[in-house]
Amino acid sequence: MQENAKDPVIAEEKEKDFRLVIVTGMSGGGKTQACRYMEDLGYFVIDNLPPIFIPKFVELCRHAGGHVGKVVLVVDTRSREFFDTFVQVLDEMDRDDLPYEMLFMDASDPVIIRRYKETRRRHPMAPASRISEGIAKERDLLAPVRAKATYIVDTSELRKVDLRDKIHRLFGTSEGEQMNINVLSFGFKFGMPLDADLVLDVRFLPNPFYIESMRHKSGTVPEVAEYIAKWPVTQEFLNRLDSLIDFLVPQYIKEGKSQLVIAIGCTGGMHRSVFVAKHVFDLLVNRGYPTQLEHRDLMKNDVQEHVREEC
Repeated sequence: MQENAKDPVIAEEKEKDFRLVIVTGMSGGGKTQACRYMEDLGYFVIDNLPPIFIPKFVELCRHAGGHVGKVVLVVDTRSREFFDTFVQVLDEMDRDDLPYEMLFMDASDPVIIRRYKETRRRHPMAPASRISEGIAKERDLLAPVRAKATYIVDTSELRKVDLRDKIHRLFGTSEGEQMNINVLSFGFKFGMPLDADLVLDVRFLPNPFYIESMRHKSGTVPEVAEYIAKWPVTQEFLNRLDSLIDFLVPQYIKEGKSQLVIAIGCTGGMHRSVFVAKHVFDLLVNRGYPTQLEHRDLMKNDVQEHVREEC
C-alpha cells in the first residue's frame, strides 16, 4: 500500500518527526565542529541563515512531505544587522508554538583568543581591533539569546571526541548512531583499497585457481566455496575471525565510528577473498549490523561462472 502524502494523519505523524535545532553561540566556541557531528547524525545543516527567515523556512520543512526531518540552523553574529531580530523571532516562534531546541556553544575568553590566534582569523565583532574587544561585544549581544538556550556546551576543556560524544547524546537517535559496515573483497594485484579500516590477507588459504575445474568459477559458486571451506586451516581461521569480528565491531561502535570498511584480499579477488567476504557479511547480518557486501575485483578476472548474491 502506497502512502498518501496528503493524508492528514500521515502528515501529522511526519510533523511530529520533525526536529529543529538552532545552533548559536560565541565565535570560536565550536559551532562548526558541532555541526559536523550533527551532519554525521543525519541533520540537514544550513549555516548563517538570517533570523528573519527562520519561521518561513520551518514551515516549508514541516510541510515538505517528510523529506526533511532533522534540521540545524546556524545563526550567529556573522549575520550582522540581521542578528538584531534574532530574539524577536524566537519570541514569535514561542508564541506560535513552533518547536525548536537551541544549542549555545561557548568557551572561555582565553580559549577563544588562543583559537583565533592559531587560525589567524579576525573576530567578526572586532575586525580592526583587539580580539578581546570583539569577545566582550559579542557576549553582551548574545546574553539574551543565551538565556533562551536549551543546551549550553562549553568547549574550553573538551577534546573533539568529548564534544562528539556530547552531541551524540543530545541529538542522536538509535538510527542515526548506527555504524554502517562495508565488507569488500579485492585482489592484491589490482591494488589495496584506500578507504579500508581493516585489511585481511587470505592468500594463505588453499587456492581453487590451481584446480582446473574451478579456475574460472568465482568464490560464490558452491563447488568452490566447499573446496575452500573443507580444509582445517580454513575452519580454524574462520573460527578465529568470527571471534575477532565479534570483539572489534562493538569497540568501533563504542568509539563512535560511523562507517567501517573491512577489506579481504587474495591474489586476484576472485576465489578466496570472495568466499571469506561472504562469510563475514553473513556473520554481521546475523548479528544485526547494517552491512553491505562488494566484490570489487571479481569481474576483472576471467569469470565464467558466478552466483549473483542478494545483499
